[in-house]
Amino acid sequence: MTTSPVDPGDVIIVGNFSDDPFAIDVAFAFGQAEDIADLISIKTFANSEFCPRFINDETDLSAIGNQLNGKTVVIVSTTNRVMSRNNLAMRNVLIARAAKDNGAATVVLVEPDLFYSAQDRGPRPDQGTTQFDRDESDRKKFDGQPFSSRLYAEMLHLAGVDRVITVHNHSTSVEAEFSRVFEGRFDNLIPYDVYCDYLRESNIITHGSTGAGLALCAPDKGARHFVQEMYKRLDLPDAKFIMLDKERSGERDVEITLHPDSDMTFEEIRGHDIVLFDDMVRTGSTVVRSCEFLQQVEPQRIVFAVTHFYASEEGRQKMANPAIDEILTLNTLPTVLNRDVQGRLRKKMVVLKIEIWLAQRLCEILGLPQLTDASGYRIDMSSKNPRFKRKIYSNDQLAELRD
Repeated sequence: MTTSPVDPGDVIIVGNFSDDPFAIDVAFAFGQAEDIADLISIKTFANSEFCPRFINDETDLSAIGNQLNGKTVVIVSTTNRVMSRNNLAMRNVLIARAAKDNGAATVVLVEPDLFYSAQDRGPRPDQGTTQFDRDESDRKKFDGQPFSSRLYAEMLHLAGVDRVITVHNHSTSVEAEFSRVFEGRFDNLIPYDVYCDYLRESNIITHGSTGAGLALCAPDKGARHFVQEMYKRLDLPDAKFIMLDKERSGERDVEITLHPDSDMTFEEIRGHDIVLFDDMVRTGSTVVRSCEFLQQVEPQRIVFAVTHFYASEEGRQKMANPAIDEILTLNTLPTVLNRDVQGRLRKKMVVLKIEIWLAQRLCEILGLPQLTDASGYRIDMSSKNPRFKRKIYSNDQLAELRD
């Protein structure tokens, strides 16, 4: 769903903490000339309370409380290594209220990794929309807890947020709640084109011109639609598609099998390059078990493609497992770009930076002219990755760069 077209000059993009490089890059790609730091002051009082302030001319007394009249304020919200997600969520609420209290016509929250998505149900039957019938065991998992995703949506709406944009959110319940609260103005952007472009144009996998020797893998039934759509968009008719099944016997104990509804058998993908897709990874237990399970077909290579990479120490240690040849991820959690955060995984990790892609989608949603960029993403890869190629510049190119 798109909004009525707006004037590009009436769009203001800000971040939810000082010098957020992700927000700065989205604003730059969008074409915003002003630095975010010149648009909003992110300040905290001595008593630790947060108080954002949209910067204005201190001598102008003609538009007090109305300096943002007719403006569309876009809050780009990502995580960092200093502040908790709880803290950042509250900052979003106050920035949105500051925008509306000073006349903003529309407030849009762009949160690539939507906060509180894991808490997408409550203990009661009416607290959460699922694709399955909720029995007592499912409801018991949330017994005594708040239905946090509903609360977060309602808090954002109360604060003045009119629209929420996120990336590859896996929860049916979250999508239902945010769509209800924001009356359909909830955009769950799936990065099919980013993944397809990189898989086609890079050398991360090897296959025939029509996909022979390639297999796409869904780790469970919940990922089936996403991976099937990836298969369709790659347009490689000889590629294969399989689906796994997982059964948890504990927080980190998972049994992996080939799903009975899988389109292909193991013998049909023997010796293939395999790309296993998922929306997120935290501890890495399931993905490692899945890749170890796939080793029985003697694959040429296994690539794990994931949208939201929570780079916990436990996850880094587990995914260093040789069953995973390479990890392809997006920077929806920007800390993944830090080499210290990547740890040993920098040898087999490539990050696709999606700020340009998000700016493109934001233009579509706001009804603005499209930005022109061939791929919509940038590649970040450590020189420790065997596929890394250092760019060689000529003397003339070096002279041009210096100028």
